[in-house]
Order: sequence, then structure tokens, then C-alpha cells
Amino acid sequence: MNRTTRLYALVEELRAAAPRPLTVATLAARFEVGRRTAQRDLQALMESGVPVRTTAGRGGGWTIDPAMTLPPIHFTADEASALAAALAAAGAGAPYAGAARTAYQKIAASMTGPASAAARERSARIVALPAQTHDAVHSAIRTAVEQALAGNTVLRLSYVDAAGRESDRVVEPAGLLAAGGCWYLVAWCRTRRAGRGFRLDRIAAAAPTGEQAPPHDLAELLRDSAAAGAVQPTATASPPR
Repeated sequence: MNRTTRLYALVEELRAAAPRPLTVATLAARFEVGRRTAQRDLQALMESGVPVRTTAGRGGGWTIDPAMTLPPIHFTADEASALAAALAAAGAGAPYAGAARTAYQKIAASMTGPASAAARERSARIVALPAQTHDAVHSAIRTAVEQALAGNTVLRLSYVDAAGRESDRVVEPAGLLAAGGCWYLVAWCRTRRAGRGFRLDRIAAAAPTGEQAPPHDLAELLRDSAAAGAVQPTATASPPR
């Protein structure tokens, strides 16, 4: 069992036992590795953001919060290949690109048998040219935007418009828009007192303020703009009832 597969299996082992803690010795024996290897794997999971924790003393050990993880999901080769194609199309500069990459790695590691081999073979046939310089989004800016959307917090931006003019903006994020191969942060702009779209690759700097932003309706902010007809991607839209 390679390390990637073992890390995925460790999560599922902890999830199956939750809320009962499992000792390092128990996990080492389960996966036929040394205690130091098991300890390093558990630390790696914790450092990567997986909600695992350890408690010391008699009856202690490692546990995971099952409410913060997904149960096992079985993908077909077609589904795994579709995800690989979507990631290739999105590129490294897309929002949540890092999380998407690790999610796909977990999916690939969880698959076994003919479906795994087929998914890997098909994924190897998907290639993409690196994004051009004008499409690149600095990782720090992308992270600031992602965190502001996740925490619903106000951002302070330094923004360069299409004419090359730079301005400072204080914005209340509402969502993300993909259009024409570019990504935009849609937000209420306090400076302009109106809804605005900020192309991510034109944001020169993004600083979190820590201030909670009031909620905004994404469709309302896009109304009367060129993106008024934007719809949720079919792959993420809720199925009809």
C-alpha cells in the first residue's frame, strides 16, 4: 500500500471507529507499518487540515470528527475522468485549485481494481497548456478571496482596470463568476456603492479586514450587467425535485 492510499485508509479507519479513539500502536498494526510511520502519517493528516486530533493519557488516542468529513464515495472511471478533465480546464490559477487537486488525489487513491486503472489511463490522456501570464492569479490573492468568501468577510483590494488605472476598493464578496476564460469576484463595492465584478488577475493586492460582511444576493448584484444571464454550472446545480 503506497502512502497516499494509506493516508486515505487511515481517515476511513478513524471515521469507522469514531468517536472511539485509536492508538498509534493499533493503527500501525492495522496497516502493517512501524509506530513512527503511523505517527508521521497522522501528523501529516493534521497538518493538511483533516479534522483529526489526539488525546493523551489512559484511554486516549487519535480520533476524527465524522461531521467534518465525507463518508466513502464510489466513483466510476467516467466520473473520475470527468473530474480530471474539469481540473485541467480550470487550470492552476482557478479559485480553489489547490483543494480541487488534493480532492482528486484522494479520489484516485480510493479507487481500486479495473475502475482505478481505467480512470488513471483516461486521465493520462488529458493535457492542458499552462495559463498565459495575463491569466495568472497570484496564490496569495486567490487565497484571500477564497477565505473572504468562506468567512463572509470584507476585503480591501488594490485593483487595476482594463485601462491600467489602479484604485483602492473595499468590497463585500458575494460570489465568483467564470466568463470568457477568466474568473471574477462579484461583490458589493463600498467605494462605488454598487455591485461590481473584479477580474482576479487584475487584483494587485487583497487584504482581509476581519470585518463581517452583510449577505448579498449574487443574482441581484449581476442584474443589469453583461453577466445577468449567468447560471450555476450544471454539475453543481441541485437536481430537480
